[in-house]
Amino acid sequence: MTQPRILVARAIFPDIVDRLRQHFEVQDNPDDVVWTPGELAARLANKHGVLTTGSQRIDAALLAAAPQLRIAANMAVGYNNFDVDAMAAAGVQGTNTPDVLTETTADFGFALLMATARRMAESEHFLRAGKWTKWSYDMFAGSDVHGSTLGIIGMGRIGQGIARRGAHGFGMKVVYHNRSRLPAALEAECKASYVGKEELLRTADHVVLVVPYTAESHHTIGAAELALMKPTATLVNIARGGIVDDAALAAALRAGRIAAAGLDVFEGEPSVHPDLLAVPNVVLTPHIASATVPTRRAMANLAADNLIAFFDGRGPLTPVNTPLPAAAAARALAH
Repeated sequence: MTQPRILVARAIFPDIVDRLRQHFEVQDNPDDVVWTPGELAARLANKHGVLTTGSQRIDAALLAAAPQLRIAANMAVGYNNFDVDAMAAAGVQGTNTPDVLTETTADFGFALLMATARRMAESEHFLRAGKWTKWSYDMFAGSDVHGSTLGIIGMGRIGQGIARRGAHGFGMKVVYHNRSRLPAALEAECKASYVGKEELLRTADHVVLVVPYTAESHHTIGAAELALMKPTATLVNIARGGIVDDAALAAALRAGRIAAAGLDVFEGEPSVHPDLLAVPNVVLTPHIASATVPTRRAMANLAADNLIAFFDGRGPLTPVNTPLPAAAAARALAH
């Protein structure tokens, strides 16, 4: 039987590419070239599956150029790079990598919160520039994390992980806002109380964003929302670029409307709004919340598992759209 043809769109662990070669005819990208949409479409023209890494857009235009494509396996928990409706219309399965990165990402979110609250990046730049010549009572005095109020917008797996760290590890009062309220048992486990978005913004000392990116969540935090926050509050975004209006945030930071921000994701990344680079009271990291070797390996392996399971007839393990029948894989190989 003809082996399915698979494209690995970005460089991943070589041994996992070798694992895929045991099941598929694989074209990979070991030089990690970031292809344009047209270049990606050309490489997908005769492929049955693709392993994406979150930055490759799978939309109607690309699907029209890849008529044999039957599955796109995202090496990410988010899948805002997928036009799910267009994929469903074209009979293309989408998958993601939930669960395997929850705890690592929650660790990083809390680390970013602490670095932001305690002004760690700002003080390190000061030290490296040779400006530290004496002690002073208010030198880089930040805000407390322990005992403060933690507000979480988006209470999925990662949000719950951050809540547990705050409540159980640092004695924080946890409030959250979500599209739907959690079951009482989960709220109790996280020691979290459900509140409206405006109340959360007004009362939280530290706001952490963990919502998926959709058209509805675009600019969840803009100038109006920032104006509701305490001037001593911090904002952390480990969700997706576009959840925050980066220009409005830079203006709020510059004006002191909030104390500080920590950002791992940006609108238009890898480009970063120049105004954010010009304000000192922001911690910036390059989308690395899941970046530990064990977690990234688990993500790559789960994406590979989805491809293997789909084409051997078991169906996708972690689908993001309605699972396609096993016959879809067989039909793909007939063309």
